[in-house]
Amino acid sequence: MHEKTQCQQLQPEERLIIASLHLQGSSIRAMARILGRSPATVSRELTRNSSPAGYGSVPAEALSAARRSAGRRPTELCLQSVCWRIVLTLLEWKWLPQQISGTLKLMYPTDPTRQVSHETIYTAIYAQPRGELRRQLIACPRHGHSTRMPRTRGTDRRGQIPDMVSIHVRPPEIEDRLLPGHSEGDFIKGAGNQSSVGVLVERTSRLVLLAKMEDATAASALAGFSAKLNSIAEPLRQSFTYDQGKEMSRHQEFTAATGVKVYFCDPHSPWQRGTCENTNGLLRQYLPKGTDLSVYRQDELDAIADSLNSRPRATHAFHSPFEVFTATLASASQPQGSKH
Repeated sequence: MHEKTQCQQLQPEERLIIASLHLQGSSIRAMARILGRSPATVSRELTRNSSPAGYGSVPAEALSAARRSAGRRPTELCLQSVCWRIVLTLLEWKWLPQQISGTLKLMYPTDPTRQVSHETIYTAIYAQPRGELRRQLIACPRHGHSTRMPRTRGTDRRGQIPDMVSIHVRPPEIEDRLLPGHSEGDFIKGAGNQSSVGVLVERTSRLVLLAKMEDATAASALAGFSAKLNSIAEPLRQSFTYDQGKEMSRHQEFTAATGVKVYFCDPHSPWQRGTCENTNGLLRQYLPKGTDLSVYRQDELDAIADSLNSRPRATHAFHSPFEVFTATLASASQPQGSKH
């Protein structure tokens, strides 16, 4: 019989043959030839899995199973552990696994039992048995689908906006993200594009402001964005970067009402407004696509913004936008930043 070349665990029937041949006094090499196994495999089996009473197939199988179980690495995120309960709570708060992992390392730097990687959190989420909890947990990460759908490449139906100022002439201090008060903006649309919410994101801290809109018209954008920006201190109203959506066609009136200069991105260039694009993805956890956004009151939108601004961000070493905004504002108020 040819010797087996693959590394394979001994099967129960093989252990039964070993026990029978061993009882008959067969040599290790003879047993190996009959089984098609290496003599070393048979010798190791007799050495490791024999009991004080001798070698028996049933006790040998039990000893082998116990050894394999003891050698397995314990699960990093046991579903009965304190760490899982913390993770579960933060997932319900709509934190991303990366945010949870980074925050746990900051909170428990010397306690590895309270630390877990974001890959392990994802594994625990998808390892849940089918049911309501699994559906809820899978809905927690930002995207409901595995890949981001591309923007449509049809004809640009938006009209030309008069007197636009290009993003390419935007001052360098805006690019550097060192001083607060420079924002990016967008509309997120509801079901059938019949409802919308205005989004403002401060570039330095990623602080989010949401503005209720009556519809997706230029008049609503002018009223909604102006009211929201005028509700904050004037030093924090420096510039506003937007795409070439027709809702900002009244940008000159907007500048007159707020004192905020508007810069426009190139067509089909979402990366030029990447902070707002990323924030829109986060906001879809709270304002899912295909829902009627007109049902949200301004105070409800403010609560959503507060929730998002309290979440840690990897880009801020897992500090929240609130923390970074406060620190940046304090730094900018020093004498060297007095011109702003």
